Amino acid sequence: MKNYKYRAMKNDGTKIEGKFEGSSKDDVINMITSSGYYPLKVEEIVESKAIEFKFFEKITIKDLAIFCRQFYTMLDAGVTITNCINILSKEIPNKKLREILSTIEDDVKKGELLSESMAKHSKHFPQLLISMVESGEVSGNIDEMMLRMSVHFEKENKINNKVKSAMTYPAILSIVAVVAVTFIMTFVMPTFVEMFEGEGITLPLITRIMLGTSKFLSNNLIIIMLAIVIMIILFNIYKKSPSGIVTISNLKLRFPIIGNLNKKIIVSRFTRTLSTLLASGVSLVQALPTVAGVLENKVAEDAILKIRERVVRGDGLSTPIRENDIFPKMLSSMIKIGEESGSLDDILNKTADFYDDEVEQAIQTTTSLIEPLLIVIMGVVIGGIVISIMLPMFDMYTQM
Repeated sequence: MKNYKYRAMKNDGTKIEGKFEGSSKDDVINMITSSGYYPLKVEEIVESKAIEFKFFEKITIKDLAIFCRQFYTMLDAGVTITNCINILSKEIPNKKLREILSTIEDDVKKGELLSESMAKHSKHFPQLLISMVESGEVSGNIDEMMLRMSVHFEKENKINNKVKSAMTYPAILSIVAVVAVTFIMTFVMPTFVEMFEGEGITLPLITRIMLGTSKFLSNNLIIIMLAIVIMIILFNIYKKSPSGIVTISNLKLRFPIIGNLNKKIIVSRFTRTLSTLLASGVSLVQALPTVAGVLENKVAEDAILKIRERVVRGDGLSTPIRENDIFPKMLSSMIKIGEESGSLDDILNKTADFYDDEVEQAIQTTTSLIEPLLIVIMGVVIGGIVISIMLPMFDMYTQM
């Protein structure tokens, strides 16, 4: 199949343009004529042979927040859905999202629902957003759904940014420490080897260990670097495998210090997403699979799907939540209050606000623990290197 772009016009002068996938130009022309238009121009889109960096085409939570906010603003101002998509396909900052919206515009003009067209791009649009748009189409308040989703994505983006910001300094500190130690052991320590060997002094154990390590690094630096690159590649392959996804998800929940932070992020996402869906008229049973998909943790996702089975059997939500160790006991208590009062969506929304604050505090606590720990480790390693050099030098001076 090939991609074509076209321009067409009706007898009344109405013009359209768009893209279409077909085996030949005839397919595009047939599509245009069957829609009541006649073609003005049809040409094949030649794919660029240049290397594309797909990483930079990723649609982020921030992009989705901008999309939903601007969509809501235009709908609230009385702009039609088709015109909203047309404007956004030209104005949205993310190039990939602009291209997708251009395709969606063509689908909507042909009579497809917005949610149906978005579902074709489920790799880029989360199921949560698609479900909310579909709910808005059914209830006739798609503008309200877009407002809710913009608030949802803005809060999600805020949490993500805080996590990234908190982890940036420890990551930079770790890299600098590794580079500094590698440089010292590979290029600085060897200069002392000949001096110590020439003096014929008995070297302390710590010095012999450091010199042996230094010699090993100097002689095998390229092999070690290749081994590290291979290990990183193998790890990236493993973490995408089914067993790797489960293992890493478990580590994220159980690893010291960061495990507590990850659990609170999961609870925050769970309550916020479920509240949004329930408030939009989606049933609890229908909402839980969508909620599971946004948690970004396979263990938590499987737990929610098992909880859904309990809900289907009539056990309610609070009981299976209480029996799962991922979720705090307070959450099950709040859910029980919501179930009994009939205001589960409102209770979950307030609980989400509470856990958003908990996440911020957990980030600060985690950062305050990681940073001094890294500094201590760095100080011990570099201090050990300095001591291993100074001890034999003191022996040399005392023998002079």
